[in-house]
Amino acid sequence: MEEKQVRQQIVEAAQLLAKVGMLFRGEHANLSARLDDHHILMTRGGSISNLSVDDLAVINLNGELASGESMDPTMQEVIQMHTRVYQTRSSVGAVIHTHAPHITAFAVANQPIPLVYEPLLRFGVTEAVPVVAWAPRGSDQSVNAIIDVVRDHPGLPAVMMANHGALVFHQDSMTTARLLATLDEAAELVIHAKALGGAKPLELSAINEVRERMLAFGSRH
Repeated sequence: MEEKQVRQQIVEAAQLLAKVGMLFRGEHANLSARLDDHHILMTRGGSISNLSVDDLAVINLNGELASGESMDPTMQEVIQMHTRVYQTRSSVGAVIHTHAPHITAFAVANQPIPLVYEPLLRFGVTEAVPVVAWAPRGSDQSVNAIIDVVRDHPGLPAVMMANHGALVFHQDSMTTARLLATLDEAAELVIHAKALGGAKPLELSAINEVRERMLAFGSRH
């Protein structure tokens, strides 16, 4: 995909997140997408509700600015959270960090989101989405805990940070945004299901059955 297309897709993903309520009230989030084996495009900080294709910087995988306007100083905290995901999992084409409301409820409760919602299987989620222990945002302790999940759990394209929010990662920006929305929907449904006796787990066989149907019908998500 050409850089122009990658930029446009990040903007469209940001618009989708704003439209479906995946931003916390300050409208802040950070999005990135892979350009090539050595560079990513990344939002420069601040509100993303009116993001444009020019509001992105090119960052190398060492976390250094390669081109574009300088990043907001607060973004220096989170760059490694993005770049190390790309370094660890070659299939990742986009990363999004935000405080989607229902996912973040699980994060502040320090509880994993169970695998009970079938649509998550279509994004490759094969186990409960875990919460990594709290540490300052972007610190080595926090990033290392995230990377442990990325490395050791290939069936997980998402992780939560205790008392903070979510990090999701998938093949491209729009798929990643849709994954985030679906995970937040799952979290909301689990909360509602508690009033009805609690959510029931999916059978383990569902993972393979859904995968087979996706292949049979040519469906990606």
